[in-house]
Amino acid sequence: MKKQEIKKLSKDEAMKNIEKLKKDLFNFRFQKVNSQVTNPAKIGETKKTIARLKTLLKGKINA
Repeated sequence: MKKQEIKKLSKDEAMKNIEKLKKDLFNFRFQKVNSQVTNPAKIGETKKTIARLKTLLKGKINA
């Protein structure tokens, strides 16, 4: 997800995306162990997206 897309999300949508991305990250870890990862950069990208969503949520909660 791009930063502009993330900023447009509501709290509920952001929470749903975080849960989905955490499941994806879990699956990526298993693929990495089994040497089945097709795109290793996707792991770092997923972590960064989760961090961006959490930052957005923290800002919306405090606002």
